[in-house]
Amino acid sequence: MTGVRGLALPASVRWRLTLLYGGLFVVAGALLLALTYALFERGSDRTGRKVSAPPVDQGAPALRGYVESSLEVQRGDQLHTLLVESGVALALMTVASLALGWIVAGRVLAPLRTMTDAARRISADDLHERLATDRPRDELHDLAAQFNGLLARLEGAFAAQRRFVADASHELRTPLTLQQAVVDVALDDPDASADTLRAACLRVRAAGQEQERLIEALLMLARGQQGLEGKEPVDLADVVRAVLPPSDGAGPAVRAELGTAPLLGDRRLIERLVVNLVDNAVRHNHPQEQGSWVSLWTGTAHGRPTLRVTNSGPPVPAEQIAGLFEPFRRLGAQRTRHRDGLGLGLSIVVAVAHAHDGAVRAWPGPDGGLLVEAAFPAAYPP
Repeated sequence: MTGVRGLALPASVRWRLTLLYGGLFVVAGALLLALTYALFERGSDRTGRKVSAPPVDQGAPALRGYVESSLEVQRGDQLHTLLVESGVALALMTVASLALGWIVAGRVLAPLRTMTDAARRISADDLHERLATDRPRDELHDLAAQFNGLLARLEGAFAAQRRFVADASHELRTPLTLQQAVVDVALDDPDASADTLRAACLRVRAAGQEQERLIEALLMLARGQQGLEGKEPVDLADVVRAVLPPSDGAGPAVRAELGTAPLLGDRRLIERLVVNLVDNAVRHNHPQEQGSWVSLWTGTAHGRPTLRVTNSGPPVPAEQIAGLFEPFRRLGAQRTRHRDGLGLGLSIVVAVAHAHDGAVRAWPGPDGGLLVEAAFPAAYPP
């Protein structure tokens, strides 16, 4: 609100509460004053009627009129005095109520000011700080608890972002370092033959292709995290049939039980999710001579289109499964025979599933390996 000569008064919550308290008091006081005035007027009118009929002689009408007029004037003066004095009292109490409202509003809002100051001090570098919750369980306590929960989630997101940037930088730096080393060795050899230079070029090209795959995976991860631009009908069974690995004896045995599982989503992202799950199940498996296998199942589970991918392989500790879905996280040599993965496959799976409002869960297989389940909202809810 604006004061005299453009002087701006702070439109704060404390001012609003003060005016609210004062306004409620004025309304209640005015109603009480009107009710008191009406009751007093009614009572004085009854009293006047009783007094105005004294036992006087019927032959003295002048005296009777004088008494009645005197009582009427007296009653009017009393009502006027009551009204004026009540109005002055109401005005004084209004000022007092505004002052008390200002004090009460300040005490009520004091915890909010403390929370505001604490939130102002918290930045991206000290998200570990929390608001104090050592107060009675009320709305402000719940607000502080919710804000602390938000800070905890932000702290986790910032930590994951920093870890992702560091891991991505390391993954991108590795092929660059290899390329630089190969080029330096070739240039430092004055007797390098055409075959040597050709071999160096092939190694540089392979490192560049690895960078290209990594960048493409990062872009796919970012696209999955951005959400969907459009949706179309997609059947998980059709997508799985299109990407099934060949059963030519060169890899694990493939078992497929594909029932219809319709959903609405981005077909390209769904294909990437399926490809990553199948590729992960094939790559992280026993050698072929040990009877390795991959099982694929699509259908409807609990009313949701679902894809389940199970494979054989070394045992996976249950406490380490959550780390598999983080970018650039691997279990190490006990899980992978060759370090030929980018470490982004399952991260992309989770991002694509979340973009479709789906969920991904995983369990260790009973005899080793991993069971991964991706469930999505139904295309046509019942």
